Amino acid sequence: MTAVFTLHRGTAPLLVSVPHCGTALPDDVRDALAPRALAIEDADWHLDRLYAFVRDLGAGFLVPHYARYAIDLNRPPDDAPMYPGASNTGLVPTTFFDGAPLYRAGCAPDAAAITRRRERWWQPYHDALATELDAIRARHGYALLLDGHSIRGRIPWLFEGKLPDFNLGTASGASCAPSLREAATRALTTPGCTLSVDGRFKGGYITRHYGQPARGVHAVQLEMCQSTYMDEAPPWAFDAVHAAELVPHLRRLVEALLEWRPT
Repeated sequence: MTAVFTLHRGTAPLLVSVPHCGTALPDDVRDALAPRALAIEDADWHLDRLYAFVRDLGAGFLVPHYARYAIDLNRPPDDAPMYPGASNTGLVPTTFFDGAPLYRAGCAPDAAAITRRRERWWQPYHDALATELDAIRARHGYALLLDGHSIRGRIPWLFEGKLPDFNLGTASGASCAPSLREAATRALTTPGCTLSVDGRFKGGYITRHYGQPARGVHAVQLEMCQSTYMDEAPPWAFDAVHAAELVPHLRRLVEALLEWRPT
């Protein structure tokens, strides 16, 4: 059986989570999905590779193995919508990002199946996330969480037009200290790249739930256009040339987070 996640424990006060980069599908899930779903088109492809450098900077790194088609680790356990009034995908998605059915007719999971998936895959990931943040806070007096994501730049079902290259989310400032939000914004402000702060993507469940500045835990989410580092069409190939240009921007963000101190 595939492990639920891989955790690299760091020495710095930062944990990086990439909850949508998994691509494994359990057999029972795979058998129920529409054939189109087997290409895992809605994964946050290659983020484990793109963020691999954070380990060299002393940050922790939490990487899931299963695809979000099995369970969405960035949704609340009660499946409340993240963006009321807008198109959303749920704790166990039943549609693609274009709204088309994800499952073969009559094969979508029922409530009992959703509960089993939450217990098998969602809960262990969040147990590890919470435990690691608690350990970091105990060692350093505070903890930082960077939740990394990527998405195709044009998905009309989810948002209008072309998404900016970088989309920083802090739950409209509630998930981290104002000075950390400012430091992250400065780090991502660079010529030739577009940036939105708390726009369409304000941070999902992980950022909103774990980002509790009053308790000394500060969280930010970065949603990136996949065109900055990969092909946005099957087979979703990694673009080494563009990725080499992108990584210094990500490194600058991570270094800014590591340099920051709470007041």
